[in-house]
Amino acid sequence: MSRAAAIFSGPLGCILPAFLLLAWSGFFLTAEDQTSILLSLLSLAGFLLAAVRLGWVNILREAIAVQERLWDACLITIMLALMILFREDHYNLFLLGTIMAYATAVLGLNVQLGYAGVLNFSCASFFGVGGYTAALLLSGTDLPPLLALPLGGAVAALTGCVLLLPVLRTSGHYAALVTMAFALLFRVFLDVSEWFGGPQGIPVAPLTIAGLDFSQGILWGDAEFSFYLKYDLLLLLVLCLAYSITRRLERSWIGLALDAVRSDEVASACFGIHIRRWKITAFTLGNFLSGLAGALYAMMLAYISPANFTFADSLLFLSILLLGGIGNIQGVLVATVLVVIVPEKFQVIQEYRYLIYSALVLLMIVFRPVGLLPRKPRAYTGSPA
Repeated sequence: MSRAAAIFSGPLGCILPAFLLLAWSGFFLTAEDQTSILLSLLSLAGFLLAAVRLGWVNILREAIAVQERLWDACLITIMLALMILFREDHYNLFLLGTIMAYATAVLGLNVQLGYAGVLNFSCASFFGVGGYTAALLLSGTDLPPLLALPLGGAVAALTGCVLLLPVLRTSGHYAALVTMAFALLFRVFLDVSEWFGGPQGIPVAPLTIAGLDFSQGILWGDAEFSFYLKYDLLLLLVLCLAYSITRRLERSWIGLALDAVRSDEVASACFGIHIRRWKITAFTLGNFLSGLAGALYAMMLAYISPANFTFADSLLFLSILLLGGIGNIQGVLVATVLVVIVPEKFQVIQEYRYLIYSALVLLMIVFRPVGLLPRKPRAYTGSPA
């Protein structure tokens, strides 16, 4: 091991990259001129290429493997620091909230496709089920508003039971077609249903916890901070819980069974693994996480319509998973940031974002199907090797 590698294999190997990431994120989000945004993207790409060639990426991976809790704390600190930096900026706080909501939903998709190999092209539909559930519960019942979050996830998981039989009886592109059909039918159902507001959608009442109204700004002396700051803090908590659950799931004996099912169903069945049971478990848990994220996202939006949960959005979630690396939960976080922030800030490509997403998915499948941060092969037990 070189002297530099020995120095950065400790805490400094996590703290320094986190500081650089925070500095670049703050500059990129505050940049308004399109030329500055382009230069910042090019500088990031050049730095990453240099890091790969010089072996810095491998040093970072080793440091993260040794100081995993420190790295997690650094990531949380980055998000909190960005929230404080943009405490009065509605737009950037909304972007941060969108990133965390999308990342939570894609973590659910990762459990399905990345761990168990269950194809799901309707992730946005279950995201929408959670959103509409929260909207109806907040406006039509006297339940505690906070209870609408887990109920949004639970209703999304129960809705997924409609697809269990066809998903379990099919595989490959046939299973993909089943979930595609559900996504299209879900959009049509919302459009023609007056109970759900039809194509115009319905308003979502703001979240209220212990008398604290999340739609009101935060007063601190003479300063008033954006009300999105409250949603961002709650979304960060939900994302941390989802991240912790999926990581512990991966490293448990349940994750081992899911990996076996994804790798070879016939061999798994020969060793006594119940294929249907673990597919149902992965599909249900993934839909619950998507619905939970959708419920909180709907509250943050304050108004939802069928246009928020289209089949194109399901492809967006899938492209995030493919870009980050199927099965890699850290890759999900990186890809979500890139896919959400770059088109929003770089307005030149805003109208062509879905075309770019599609082209990006095709390029990744052809040239790097493992994604930007591929998941390492796991050992028989414990964390991935």
